[in-house]
Amino acid sequence: MAHADPKQHTSVKTNINVTEPPMFRLIYLNDNQTAMEFVVHSLVEHFNYIEPTAEQIANNIHLSGSAVVAVLPYEMAEQKGIEITMAARSAGYPLQIKIEPDLISL
Repeated sequence: MAHADPKQHTSVKTNINVTEPPMFRLIYLNDNQTAMEFVVHSLVEHFNYIEPTAEQIANNIHLSGSAVVAVLPYEMAEQKGIEITMAARSAGYPLQIKIEPDLISL
């Protein structure tokens, strides 16, 4: 069994410069097949919006062609996008979701 040398000292340097991860916009794109009810439900289910707010966002998506529904770190935005796309496909809808860097947070 090896013994530690009592004369040897170990120093640890801690890096305290922590930066926040870059943020990404999760954007719903309008189409002519995805039901407004599905969009509203997905906003309530996946982003915890209250129903009136989700309805307003869904209407904005419909009128503008797209809308930012959340700004999240990349991994979270990507995961939400995958979950919602899978739910849309399971329900028979072609809902498209786009993720792009949020230039404001850079």
